[in-house]
Amino acid sequence: MRSTSLELRRRSLLAAALGCALWRPALALERPQGRVILSVGGRIAQRNAGEQAEFDMAMLAALPQHSFSTRTPWYPQARKFTGPLLRDVLAAVGASGQTLRAVALNDYKVELPVEDCQRWPVLLARLLDDQPMAVRDKGPLFIIYPFDSDDALRSERYYSRSAWQLKRLEVE
Repeated sequence: MRSTSLELRRRSLLAAALGCALWRPALALERPQGRVILSVGGRIAQRNAGEQAEFDMAMLAALPQHSFSTRTPWYPQARKFTGPLLRDVLAAVGASGQTLRAVALNDYKVELPVEDCQRWPVLLARLLDDQPMAVRDKGPLFIIYPFDSDDALRSERYYSRSAWQLKRLEVE
């Protein structure tokens, strides 16, 4: 009985030490050093510019990067898109809403459920075929779904949620 109690105490101390070693406080969102490329507002916990969070391209590039190639209605063949997952951008600002309103440079607006970002690896693409996207090429940011990964994504519903020339996200 005594060895079991000692073993339980040892395991508890080990678990506590491991928990302390892995725990890291949330880092404050840094201010952008370059030109602001994306603003995020609404129901967010991390702000760096008044009531919103602002990102320059370097800040988005510092997030974990992901890539996939997919066919889209806008290009004649599959293209490679690279950037952070939209869910990682939302995590960086501590988003707590259920809906995203995406606003493009031309004031195109579309709503998409945050659930999409959990269900699929939706990218906030900043590179097209490993090159930065110019505004004339749907850049500098493009919300893109992995259309070729799931037949359900090949529909007008998801195509319309793929906002290019993105400038702002509002979390509701």
